Amino acid sequence: MIKKLLFAQFFILMAGVIFAWSNFTIEMIDFLNQRACSLGCSAGTLTNPFLTPCFYGAVVFTISFILSAVILKKGNNLK
Repeated sequence: MIKKLLFAQFFILMAGVIFAWSNFTIEMIDFLNQRACSLGCSAGTLTNPFLTPCFYGAVVFTISFILSAVILKKGNNLK
């Protein structure tokens, strides 16, 4: 049961990482092309994407995903 939960956590966090970094990438492209953000992270303003919640969310999701992968790998090695 725990193994299934760890796999579910891993894949949910992986989806979150992909979503968060794709949003950040779109925001970065908008910033570099001198366009206002269209996603809502800094809606309607020309803000440095490294100062937006999208970037911080992407970093936190990535850290969580890495920790989940480490836990999953350690759990598989305990057999």
